[in-house]
Amino acid sequence: MAFTLKQLRYFIAVAENGTVSGAAQALAISQSAVTEAIRELEADLGVPLFIRQPRGLDITHKGHQFLRHAKGILAGVSDARHALTHDSEDLTGSLHIGVTSLVAGYVLSDILARFRRANPKVEVTALEDSGDYLEHLLVGGELDVAVMVTTNMRDRMALQTEIIDVSPYQLWLPNGHELATRPSVSIEDLVGEPMIMLRIDEIEEATRKLLSAFGARPRVAFRTRSVEAVRSLVATGAGIALLPEMVYRRWSLEGDRIVSRDVSGSLPVVQVGTVWRKGAPLPRVAREFVAAAQVHKSNK
Repeated sequence: MAFTLKQLRYFIAVAENGTVSGAAQALAISQSAVTEAIRELEADLGVPLFIRQPRGLDITHKGHQFLRHAKGILAGVSDARHALTHDSEDLTGSLHIGVTSLVAGYVLSDILARFRRANPKVEVTALEDSGDYLEHLLVGGELDVAVMVTTNMRDRMALQTEIIDVSPYQLWLPNGHELATRPSVSIEDLVGEPMIMLRIDEIEEATRKLLSAFGARPRVAFRTRSVEAVRSLVATGAGIALLPEMVYRRWSLEGDRIVSRDVSGSLPVVQVGTVWRKGAPLPRVAREFVAAAQVHKSNK
């Protein structure tokens, strides 16, 4: 039989929570209903989506691939419902967007796809650059709206922000690393470990400040502007990394496993939001884009 939308929702909840009990609590249903839905979905697809572990469920490589498709299907259904209640007049014009490097491939793509499906006649241009430069362009009226890391925004008096994602830092480890077997990990445990540093937005600065608070200089093994490079280097044992949860994926491009762990203590978070200039009416195309971003937030 064909899988159902309900099964997809349950599958996504399990993938995001890591346990059947966590998914059941988030969905406000029984654990048995979640377990049965996952069993039927795996039977229909003919592949295991999760590996059962004593402390929860680990998504498989095939499950990780299917997760994006499942989210896309539910997003498409949401778009279809939205279209039936939306203004039937086709929106036209142009939209100029800015985006910071960290969120370009992890937040903007879904929002932009949703916006373009709903508004195919709008011409969209996007620019990736630093947060400081995007703020300058927004204040100068050269961009309509930006999707950017807002944690360290400088010109808050001139800019309006709506937060669409708050992502805590997590520890990335190669599969089999000694720290991956511990029930809890502290910042002190990371002192002396080789670190893979991501050099985009404020990530490197935040990591250095975090470790220096414990009187330790990070032992930097590699510095890169590529999230995929960090993923591959961690997966092959070149070092560990502290990165926002939103960019975590369980597999490198080469198919090697990456383990994530929460770190005890007060870790920073990365905030991502839509940003536009205060004091000027927001064009309708920009308002629709901001609305699409809010839908992305509600679907997380």
